[in-house]
Amino acid sequence: MVASMHMVGSYIVSSNERDGMLYTTEMSRRARAIDLWATLKGLGKQGVSDLVWELHQKAICFSKLLKEGGFEILNDLVFNQVLVRYEPDEKTNKLIKGVQETGVCWLGGSKWDGKSVMRVSVSSPYV
Repeated sequence: MVASMHMVGSYIVSSNERDGMLYTTEMSRRARAIDLWATLKGLGKQGVSDLVWELHQKAICFSKLLKEGGFEILNDLVFNQVLVRYEPDEKTNKLIKGVQETGVCWLGGSKWDGKSVMRVSVSSPYV
């Protein structure tokens, strides 16, 4: 018997096949501490502070551009996440699929108050 290492969430895409992410350290709560340690060790306190600030600024930029484009921003921007939707659910879902198919970036889908939403998670300062 192989124990899986995983997290759950409506934004995590899974399939009926054996998902590799359920058997690797990337989705393991315990193993993610290794990445955190390496980041702290490599960047130091000021470097981590600069990274957090930059990711937040990029999320604010995404939020402003999306709002100007007619999207509804559903969350307060406190770090690097933007929760956004475009009325109706069908348009939001179609947009998520289209963006994912381009490969330009990854925007995950989820549900919020029973409505389809798009999760923009800024994880690189080089956006």
